[in-house]
Amino acid sequence: MPLAGPTIEPVSIQPLSPTTRSTPRRHSERGRSERAELYAVLDEALICHLGVVLDGAPVVLPTCFGRLDDTLYLHGSSGASSLRAGHGTPVCVTVTLLDALVYARSVFSHSANYRSAVVHGTARAVTDTDEKLAGLRAVVEHTTPGSWLHARQPTKKELAATGVLALDLAEASVKIRSGPPIDEEPDVEAGTSWAGVVPLRTSFGAPEPCPLLPPDTAVPPHVLRRRAVS
Repeated sequence: MPLAGPTIEPVSIQPLSPTTRSTPRRHSERGRSERAELYAVLDEALICHLGVVLDGAPVVLPTCFGRLDDTLYLHGSSGASSLRAGHGTPVCVTVTLLDALVYARSVFSHSANYRSAVVHGTARAVTDTDEKLAGLRAVVEHTTPGSWLHARQPTKKELAATGVLALDLAEASVKIRSGPPIDEEPDVEAGTSWAGVVPLRTSFGAPEPCPLLPPDTAVPPHVLRRRAVS
């Protein structure tokens, strides 16, 4: 039986925080203020980048993550210096979804269509066993839905070897660009260069079974569903 997680408070409906560092300045028109848009970006992205200061220098590392309402959970080895450096100190977490490359009539106006989120805050190490399991489940179910109940649960030794950071989503920003290129009028009138958008699509391939599996082992439904929604 999987252990129950902590009681989760209702999802916040408050708008995103308008703090100095979470307020977009460059292309402020691309900023979004609705918390639901933050959730949408985080829930679609599979990898985030965690920024910490380690030995006096900035370090940015990619990692898997999961979200439970207004809390972001990140995991790694309990011996990882990046996780230890992130506990009790200001950190920054970013995610980016690239939707298209934007070809403009001038190289200056080339761009990309994207959805991005930046989260600021002070991370904390999760030590409560129930919350740790809930955070790890959030990470597993975010990246490989259905796996938490399908695979073996973590042992005490594995839990001790795994570090989990929790980061509150109180201070965050979202920027989104979509649509065609925005060129200067003289470049549009000249009409000598092709301009437009090349969409980017991300999809999962066919599941490739581990060679150690018995040859007649069927692919479970939750794995097939993962490919179907890509």
